[in-house]
Amino acid sequence: MAEDIKLSKRLLKVASYLPTGANFADIGSDHAYLPCYICKKDPEARAIAGEVNEGPLASARETINLYSLDKVVDARLGDGLSVLQQDEVNQVVIAGMGGSLIRSILESGKEKLGKVNLIIAQPNIDEKNVRSWYVENGFSIYDEAILEENGHIYEIVVGKRRPDSNQLTERELLFGPILLEERNPLFYKKWHSEYEKLGRIINQMKNAKVQDISKINKFQEQLEWIREVLEDGPNN
Repeated sequence: MAEDIKLSKRLLKVASYLPTGANFADIGSDHAYLPCYICKKDPEARAIAGEVNEGPLASARETINLYSLDKVVDARLGDGLSVLQQDEVNQVVIAGMGGSLIRSILESGKEKLGKVNLIIAQPNIDEKNVRSWYVENGFSIYDEAILEENGHIYEIVVGKRRPDSNQLTERELLFGPILLEERNPLFYKKWHSEYEKLGRIINQMKNAKVQDISKINKFQEQLEWIREVLEDGPNN
């Protein structure tokens, strides 16, 4: 008998946002652990595991067969949301990619999102890109989470479709409106690290033979926002 599916801390948090009876797509599903975990636990749930490469697709199908879930989890080969039919799912999960790639996947597959009311994104970097896409496309930030696993800090950004989705300031897009409000210790840990990193990048740009002044100014502005946020932190 196959062992229970053990999800990482990060994917467990992602899974917690899916409703009972979810009908969802997991884009970049890898071994299809998340769809299989959900559908094994919830007999009403249905999932599509999308993969762009044959190797991970074969791994996904292996997991699906191991747990005898081939009637409820469908593994498909394709780029991003191209694996979906029109109005086929109600929720979309995209986890473990850069924010700019997640944005690109959502943008290029927009026509497939007609019935999607919930998007759960876990960008490894550049969360701002995901938040911007939500705001520009009728999704409000429903929830955000920040967690640490294996020495890396991850953010999860959950968008819910709303016709009157809230506009966010540039600062809220950068830090996350909910995370900025909560400001837990992990939030400060992340932004201390980002402050140092961005400072180094700005110094390198200033020392370059050809300087991109507008980009330097933009980064300087972000650095100032981070400094202001950190000044309110527990270590000050």
